[in-house]
Amino acid sequence: MTIVHKSGNIHKNADSRSRCALANTPENPAWVPQEELHIEGIFVTDIGTEFLNQVKESYKIDNNCHMLSQLLMKDCKDPSLSSKLD
Repeated sequence: MTIVHKSGNIHKNADSRSRCALANTPENPAWVPQEELHIEGIFVTDIGTEFLNQVKESYKIDNNCHMLSQLLMKDCKDPSLSSKLD
């Protein structure tokens, strides 16, 4: 499997988690012949809505999680947020 790294939107660093892996085929420069190994992408499963809402709410309740999520937001311009972390 090969992951093609591309620049991220904000920091221009490689973000492999949001990129699909290239198939292990002869067209792939990193191709390794293997028997019956087919990786064509990333599998995503559904999470129950109730559970997902509980996780989202817990981020709002926990001060550090809330501050970190604000810091990681694309348009966050408030440098004082990092000073509020425990």
